[in-house]
Amino acid sequence: MLVLLCGTSFSGKSTVARELARRLPARIVSLDEINERRGLWGGDGIPVEEWARTHAIAAAEVRELLTAGGAVVVDDTSSPRFLRDGWRALAEAAGVGFRLVYVEVDEATVRARRDRNRVDPRRQDVADDVLDQHLADFEPPAPDEAAVRVGSVADLDQVCR
Repeated sequence: MLVLLCGTSFSGKSTVARELARRLPARIVSLDEINERRGLWGGDGIPVEEWARTHAIAAAEVRELLTAGGAVVVDDTSSPRFLRDGWRALAEAAGVGFRLVYVEVDEATVRARRDRNRVDPRRQDVADDVLDQHLADFEPPAPDEAAVRVGSVADLDQVCR
């Protein structure tokens, strides 16, 4: 099974990923962690060609984990749609199930979480201009993508069925 998370920065994707990984059980492949290993931080803005390299690394890691027979949770914003379609195709090629989980929170919540993080940092900051562009460009899943919409870990029972 491949579970792909989708949602904006500060929506709670990493928290959802950890809980899903515990419940399924599954391994997490985090594009933020891959970027960190590569010395990149998305909160400062990353050129598109570097994101493409990060996605290629993530896809290789996911393929390896799926081949070994494990379930995988991909922790990423998963926007735009062509990225989600690519993960869906990867799952199909691997012969495993695919579930898209949209962690949906409103912009005010995202900004409040980012502001709280600036006071008590639990993760690296996201610059104002980067967050503004990210929120403006974010493509939520379309109805035909059959995403499971969650607002928090409290909604995960519907994903783990």
